[in-house]
Amino acid sequence: MHAGPEEVETDLLAETALLNETEARVLGCLLEKERTTPADYPLTTNALTRACSQTTSRNPVLAYQESAVESALVAMKDRGLVRFVHSQSNRSTKYRQVVDEVWNLAPDQVAVLCVLLLRGPQTPGEIKTRTERLFSFDSLDAVERALTSLASRQDAMVLKLDRSPGQKDQRWVQLLTGAPSAQTISQAGSSDGQPSRLQAHNAALEERISAVELELERMRKLLEDLIGPIGD
Repeated sequence: MHAGPEEVETDLLAETALLNETEARVLGCLLEKERTTPADYPLTTNALTRACSQTTSRNPVLAYQESAVESALVAMKDRGLVRFVHSQSNRSTKYRQVVDEVWNLAPDQVAVLCVLLLRGPQTPGEIKTRTERLFSFDSLDAVERALTSLASRQDAMVLKLDRSPGQKDQRWVQLLTGAPSAQTISQAGSSDGQPSRLQAHNAALEERISAVELELERMRKLLEDLIGPIGD
C-alpha cells in the first residue's frame, strides 16, 4: 500500500524533527534573514555565523564559531533541511533553508517557529510583537491559530506550557530540539509576560539596534562585493 501525501509528510518530519541547539539557532537565523534581508539571502557561513552571534533578538546570546555553524549546516543538509547554493558569481558557498517546503509550513507558521527558535518560550503577545518583520498578524487570535496548528500536528512542533503561579499569559515553546527541560520551563514561568515600561523601552531599543545591524550588514556586503571577503 502506498502512503498518501499526509503520511509521507509525517514520516519525513519524524525523521528530521529533532535538532541540537546549534542547528536550531542556525535554522532560526536562516528563516529570519530570508524574510528580513532577502537581498542578502542565501547566506554564506560567515554571514550566518554573525547572525547566530547577534546580541539582539537572540536568547540566549552566544558567540558561535564558524566551524560549529558549518557542521550544523552539513548535518541539516544530510537530513534535507538545508541546501547548498553554488554559483560562479559567488566567491563562497551559500546556504538556504527548505523546511517550509519539507514540512509544508505556511508563512505564519514559519514566523512563529522562527521567533521560538531564536528567543525561547514566548507568550502570544510577545510573538505578535516580535514577528512584525516576518509576518503581519492582525490579531492575537491569529497568533493562537498558528500556534495551535503547529501543536496539533501528529508530530507537534510547539507546546503550550502550563501557567505558573502569578503568571497571566501562558508561554509556548518549540519542540524541534526535544521536550523542554525543567530549567526552560522554570525560566519561562519567571515573568508574567506583560512588558513593564523598562521592558518596553528595552524592546524598542533592541529593534533600533537590530535595524542598525541590518544596515551595517548591507554595507559590509557591498564592501565585500568590491574588495573581497572581510575577516572577522
